[in-house]
Amino acid sequence: MQSAVCPGSFDPLHNGHVEIIARAANLFDEIVVAVSANMHKSPLFTLEQRMDMAQETFSYLRGVTVKPLDSGRLLTDFCKEVGASAVVKGVRGPHDLPYETSMATMNRHLAGVETVFLTSDGRYSHLSSTLVKEVHALGGDVSEFVPRAVHSRLADAGARDHTR
Repeated sequence: MQSAVCPGSFDPLHNGHVEIIARAANLFDEIVVAVSANMHKSPLFTLEQRMDMAQETFSYLRGVTVKPLDSGRLLTDFCKEVGASAVVKGVRGPHDLPYETSMATMNRHLAGVETVFLTSDGRYSHLSSTLVKEVHALGGDVSEFVPRAVHSRLADAGARDHTR
């Protein structure tokens, strides 16, 4: 059985992520969506909320599970634990390659874990979680960029922010 890990903070999960993970599910028998904390950012959603949104979003895909990737833990150790031989990363354009290539080389060096790069669909190449959060915070409609599970929670988060 071929397994791969699709890691990310997914804060929030957007349609670019969904498209990459759905394509990865066609390439591998099992995909583990590893939801992590990003030590360099303050999240909009808790880890539990992000995991719930991912589970709800990917419930239609066979062989996709969602698990937490603890902060401060090597991705390669997580891959060994879940039995994954590969990491799948979405690449939006040439600006993503230098960082992702060095990470892929390090992961292969540390644990023999290969990285598979999938280029994003042009409809989503401009998306990032940061951009989705910024547009939403300024009152923009992000419904076409995020799954329903995320959109409803963004609306709830916005309502809470306006009552403070």
